[in-house]
Amino acid sequence: MTANKNDYVVIFDSTLRDAEQSPGASLNVPEKVEIAHQLARLGVDVIEAGFPVSSPVQFEGVQRIAREVHGPVIAGLARTVKKDIDAAVDALKDAERWRIHTFTSTSPVHMEHMLKMTPDVVLAKAVEAVKHAVSLTPDVEFSGQDATRSDRKFLVEIIQAVIEAGATTINIPDTVGYGIPEEFGDLIAFLMANVPNIQKVTISTHCHNDLGLAVANSLAGVLNGARQIECTINGLGERAGNASLEECVMTIRTRRDQFKCDTHINTQEIYRTSQLVSRLMGLEVQVNKAIVGANAFAHESGVHQDGFLKERTTYEIMKPEDVGVPRSKIVLGRHSGRHGFKVRCQELGFELTEEQLTEMYAKFIDLADKKKEIFDEDIIAILDDAMPRAGECFKLDYMQCTSGTGIPSATVRIIREGKDELLESAHGDGPVDAVYNAISKATGMDVTLENYSIRAVTGSTDALGEAMVRIRDDKRVYAGRGVSTDIIEASAKAYINALNHAAARQRNSKKQK
Repeated sequence: MTANKNDYVVIFDSTLRDAEQSPGASLNVPEKVEIAHQLARLGVDVIEAGFPVSSPVQFEGVQRIAREVHGPVIAGLARTVKKDIDAAVDALKDAERWRIHTFTSTSPVHMEHMLKMTPDVVLAKAVEAVKHAVSLTPDVEFSGQDATRSDRKFLVEIIQAVIEAGATTINIPDTVGYGIPEEFGDLIAFLMANVPNIQKVTISTHCHNDLGLAVANSLAGVLNGARQIECTINGLGERAGNASLEECVMTIRTRRDQFKCDTHINTQEIYRTSQLVSRLMGLEVQVNKAIVGANAFAHESGVHQDGFLKERTTYEIMKPEDVGVPRSKIVLGRHSGRHGFKVRCQELGFELTEEQLTEMYAKFIDLADKKKEIFDEDIIAILDDAMPRAGECFKLDYMQCTSGTGIPSATVRIIREGKDELLESAHGDGPVDAVYNAISKATGMDVTLENYSIRAVTGSTDALGEAMVRIRDDKRVYAGRGVSTDIIEASAKAYINALNHAAARQRNSKKQK
């Protein structure tokens, strides 16, 4: 935290409590702890670890996180009921720093139909609960559930009362995602102006995404004085989800000129955290999700690609590296222009003359009109005819590999220049690694493997496997492709294909000298 609380927005992460309530999401205790450790590396200020009284598993998860995760404040949720608060204390008491987060409903519809209590009784129970929590820890947060549909006069009354009882954070939830930014921001401003003791506490937002406005509402709250945002990784949560941590944080970071504040988040851990939560919860991140989606830093339009390649800031307001994404992507498709195609050719190790580029780009566009997605191997197939060749130097004649619980090994026989037989064996970390080591020994080529991937070209059990590799010598990158129903053979063919490109280039260089 900082001496001036207005300089920073506290990030209260509810992934382990609210996001786990997402339909289909379920975490065991070790998975909860793993995510909590990553949230600590991410730099969140508060981790809401769970609702301890709700089940033994919830209690154990909160207790283990409290004991094992260091750095953030660990919070536990509790209704305005003594047994809930006592259970939270028992689960949290071993944490370095911990918080009781107690809540009750404040809207007429909730009080009448869900709590079946009058406003006076709700207020009295809230004050009693906060006083009990404060007797056990100085860090107590109070939430008025469904605040956006609550009577403002009653909100002022109950907030003033719980602050007098000792609450240190007041949360204003948009529980059903009913608010719109102007309205929600005005609510925060109203409370800041009309609750007499409001300056003693931190005002928090907890917005749901039923109308797709959770992030916008949260940020409207910040602009009007809120200094804590309750959010989740990937925006997960009940129904349509919660405010997305990554979107809130990067908006504040990118537009500090407007918000005049920042967060303590290590943004380079954002993408890693997103992927971990997605994997453990079994919920994929939508491809067009802001900040962490697969297309967040991808460019396909020819105009966009041309502008981006000339100056990144023409079409990117953030660097992908800032959120932990390795780099931007130029996605090749029917909308791509010559510039983007030329750059991808260079990345694959092909230098084309203008005449070759014109010819190959026409073939590329023709293929792009037929295929939904263009892979690097598709481009290689197009470009192979444009590359100067000096004949095939290496050919795979024989390959045998073994793997299992022992050390994987491979033996290969390579035919060089159509006559020399090169026989070598090698070990490796796996069958593909063993084969590649044997091929390298046989050919004597001094290269570095930069990338290896494989995918199914067709469906069914007899699908073709298509391997793609990139290798580098001391000057350039060469790509190779191999296809076979045996993925090890496809991998070997791809590696030799790349070596042949390297050998051909080296020969041409020598001839030019």
